[in-house]
Amino acid sequence: MTLEKKISRVFGLEGQEWLKHANPASFWTRFAVLPFLALGIWSRVWLGWYALVPFALILFWIYINPKFFKEPKSTNNWASKTVLGEKVWSERNETKVPNHHEMVIKILTFLQAVGGLFLFFGLYRLSVWPTLMGIVIIYLGKMWFLDRMVWVFEEMKEHPKYKKLLY
Repeated sequence: MTLEKKISRVFGLEGQEWLKHANPASFWTRFAVLPFLALGIWSRVWLGWYALVPFALILFWIYINPKFFKEPKSTNNWASKTVLGEKVWSERNETKVPNHHEMVIKILTFLQAVGGLFLFFGLYRLSVWPTLMGIVIIYLGKMWFLDRMVWVFEEMKEHPKYKKLLY
């Protein structure tokens, strides 16, 4: 089982539940959470231990978001295809995905991890520039990664297992 498949199970993304997360509203409201998460952590300066409240609310939103929305009226859009591509990618051990994606996805995941290090350092030291640099690097890597997920889905959409997901 892939790491992505394990993570998707934690969020309850199994079977048709993926379609709820493929709702563009789910995608964009979850995608936009990183600056709020950083602000929630930074708020320890102003709120002290009460900073755990916004931090916990943000984590709760991250957890419930994939199941919070209804299935989209159409999945024929970029946001939905990113989520469906993630589904395909998470199932790559069961259903073969073209190999030419693997190295790029590893590089983009590494890039996001580097951004995470900058973000962690900036939030730990309460330093604006590493925090902003981390957010920018994470988002650049994530956007490129998500665009790759669209590509993965586009290449796999005719597979009998995934054909019904595009409507």
